[in-house]
Amino acid sequence: MKFDSISYLAAGNLRQKNAFAALKENLILEILQPYDPILVGTVPIAIDISSSDLDIICCYHDKTNFKNLLLESFARFKGFKMEEKVINNKEVVLAQLIAGEWEIEIFGQELPTREQAGYRHMLIEDKLLTEHGESFREEIIRLKKQGYKTEPAFARLLKLTGDPYLELLKL
Repeated sequence: MKFDSISYLAAGNLRQKNAFAALKENLILEILQPYDPILVGTVPIAIDISSSDLDIICCYHDKTNFKNLLLESFARFKGFKMEEKVINNKEVVLAQLIAGEWEIEIFGQELPTREQAGYRHMLIEDKLLTEHGESFREEIIRLKKQGYKTEPAFARLLKLTGDPYLELLKL
């Protein structure tokens, strides 16, 4: 699968190349490897804007071990913070840090990465961008620059009603 490795970023646009360098230089995905990390969100599918961050999803089986790895590996990074939350009735661990010019958010939960909403949304959005062409991509970016989050921007252009996060998963 295209998104299983970040090698595609090395041949991408300028921001993708910059993201690739930041992740590689800081060994972010190598450190997270035991947790099946996948870079998701707007950068992989080239709809990011200047304020976009890098979102990495992970799957843990032992939350304490995952949190310890995050602390041991990333606490030295600028802006590091970590918290636990419950999202959609599931416990998650969120860590934030800055590497290079990038804010990075690491999201971990017990659900396998390829079943997580962030990954599934990205695959659907990538398919829609391919199907609808460059003008559709530009319109998504324009809406994002106006303050729309990614899924609501897609929902608006596709005229989806209801919760945009749930409606996209139905496509």
